Amino acid sequence: MKHSYRLSFLNLLLIVTLIFSNNTIQAQVPGMTNPQSHGENEIWFKQPASTWLEALSLGNGTLGAMVYGQPGKERIQFNENSLVTGTTDLVGFYQPFGNLLFDFGHDNASDYKRSLSLSDAMHTITYQHQSTHFKREYFISHPDQALIMMITADKKSAVNMAIALKDTRASQTAITSNSISFRGKLPENGMEYMAKAIVNAKGGKRINTDSSIVVVNADTVLVYMSAITSFKKFNVRDVFGELPVELLNARLGAVSKQSYKSLRARHTNDFGKLFNRVKLDLGPHVSLPTDQRLLAYNNTKNDNGMEALLFQYGRYLLISSSRKGGLPANLQGLWNNEVKPPWYSQYTTNINIQMNYWSAEVTNISETHLPMLDWVENLGRVQKTSTDSVLKTKSGWVAYSTNNIMGGPSRWRLHRPGSAWLSQHFWEHYAFTLDTVFLRGRAYPLLKELVEYWEGHLVVGKNGKLITPDGWSPEHGPGKNEGDKNPYPGASYDQQIVDELFTNYIAAAKVLGKDVAYRMKVESMQKQLLKAQIGRWGQLQEWMEDWDDSTDHHRHNSHMFAVHPGKQIDPIHTPQLSTAARRSLEARGNISTGWSSAWKINIWARLFDGNKAHVLVRELLKPVQPGSKTGEKSGVYPNLFGSHPPFQMDANFGFTAGVAEMLLQSHNDIIHLLPALPSAWDQGEVSGLKARGNVLVVMKWAGGKLTQVKLISRYNGIFNILYNGKKLILRMVAGKTYQLDGSLSIQ
Repeated sequence: MKHSYRLSFLNLLLIVTLIFSNNTIQAQVPGMTNPQSHGENEIWFKQPASTWLEALSLGNGTLGAMVYGQPGKERIQFNENSLVTGTTDLVGFYQPFGNLLFDFGHDNASDYKRSLSLSDAMHTITYQHQSTHFKREYFISHPDQALIMMITADKKSAVNMAIALKDTRASQTAITSNSISFRGKLPENGMEYMAKAIVNAKGGKRINTDSSIVVVNADTVLVYMSAITSFKKFNVRDVFGELPVELLNARLGAVSKQSYKSLRARHTNDFGKLFNRVKLDLGPHVSLPTDQRLLAYNNTKNDNGMEALLFQYGRYLLISSSRKGGLPANLQGLWNNEVKPPWYSQYTTNINIQMNYWSAEVTNISETHLPMLDWVENLGRVQKTSTDSVLKTKSGWVAYSTNNIMGGPSRWRLHRPGSAWLSQHFWEHYAFTLDTVFLRGRAYPLLKELVEYWEGHLVVGKNGKLITPDGWSPEHGPGKNEGDKNPYPGASYDQQIVDELFTNYIAAAKVLGKDVAYRMKVESMQKQLLKAQIGRWGQLQEWMEDWDDSTDHHRHNSHMFAVHPGKQIDPIHTPQLSTAARRSLEARGNISTGWSSAWKINIWARLFDGNKAHVLVRELLKPVQPGSKTGEKSGVYPNLFGSHPPFQMDANFGFTAGVAEMLLQSHNDIIHLLPALPSAWDQGEVSGLKARGNVLVVMKWAGGKLTQVKLISRYNGIFNILYNGKKLILRMVAGKTYQLDGSLSIQ
């Protein structure tokens, strides 16, 4: 969707006149005369964006923005992640909120650069217009809940601009002496919303029109913007309240009274304390603009730093779209510019939302996981209160495949094991943090009620095993039938998820010492479950019957849940099943949609095949042009957003998780160092990854061999360390650093 706006001819004439007659007195602007260095965690271009998939993203977990960086007419398209047309009974669509528009009149700019620093979430634009150098800095602050923008020049009285704020839908703009706002209501559900910007100028003056604020001859212009809706988060079915206008006014009023320096410092400190926990060095980064670098990467094999950049980009995007107290990252993270985005841009539970969070714990940003866990609990409450007979259960709860922020479904298809898969994230949060308060109060009750649901739903099959009577292997049936909605008893996907649920419940019950009799009953049921089977062509069976087609290249790898993200199959404990999983994965092939390729990276990593995983790493770094919708195609758009096509953010998140799995694994009570290191990553180092048991890991390697390891546990414990067949049982004291060499000898 494109958006344009017009100022009156009088305003344009005024701006152009002032630009050509502005004062030429030199002024010192901090950082203005020093060109920005091209850091290893930087995405940058020598030209502005012309399409949305070239724009660069900012976000604070609630408010998101896509910045085009045009020197003449700047567009900042923004979202607020609760603006959804649905209800608790209908999914609806995630909506674009509006556009913040700047007109500078700088159509003929030179020495242009726009950049996004991932480590501090700062967007910077610099260029020269005539004899004046201009600089813009944009960021969205989580502590201050606002988009903050500073426009400066290296000459006094040189900043001239018009500021407009436009609703994506029809609504009237209101302008005061220094603010511009709009307010509206979604016709589909009555949700109210409002956005407001405050404009502060140092020097010069402001001239208000009926649709914009014009700043004339300023030294510096600061713009602060925020947005709100009337959505009441996680309030079961009472989800619409009063629009909190006073909150919005107070927020912007407080922000606009603070110094830019303090706002910037608070933002960078807040973001940096999460992002900078993990560092990954796979080799020197290439100092080229990102679009040129992506092309060069695909023509050579000499830029491992590009792979490290995309790894860190996934962490950046997750921090930017999922913060404590907010909503979880959706199918597009936080960013959407379409009123009817593909798949509603909400939460699909047969892979997508789960993949969004695979990297949260292992890449040491556990806090970003919390919004997803909050949403899951609310989803359960909403399903339990539904009048839909399909969702009625005696215990626990089930849900449709896709649901919105409120728990409202698409009703496309019931996804019976979806709640059990979602519950895995509760166990994983505990496994990485060892937070027993969370385990006792939140994870255990959820795990138990879902186990109770499956206790009542499983049946004894003709083979004498406990099976799910109405399974599915997303998103197709046997014979590559995409539209097959028939129930299939004992489908491997269902069986594996239920097995994982039972495993996690049993472990949780043991940790807490609770419900011993019931735990033993679940252990007995788990032994009776139909387990993974190997079929006639050596494959891991997708169905209870040996129906698999070796030419099936379907994007879903559902029957390999047990390899990843589950833990029932691995080369150490189940070598024959691992070999069968390899056969199935080879048959699926490498060519697929972006998120599917990302899932395959994780699966190959769990099968200890770093080179196969790396082939897919390179697949996900193939350039895809905006507008490309030809089949299922891995790759990234110019701004490095993942391609389905169309755009889906889970490919970015899944890529990051996959790289982490290649470097560190810790399921099944083993901290496995460099389990799937590809030959392409001959040397490197990583710090700050987290293993289950709350252990921080630092590693260096050279010549493809581990050379140094540092381990720091947050708790006293005994840990099994594994590298290249060598094993070490290490008793660690909380807070103490343990340094090992490549032979796992303690230094």
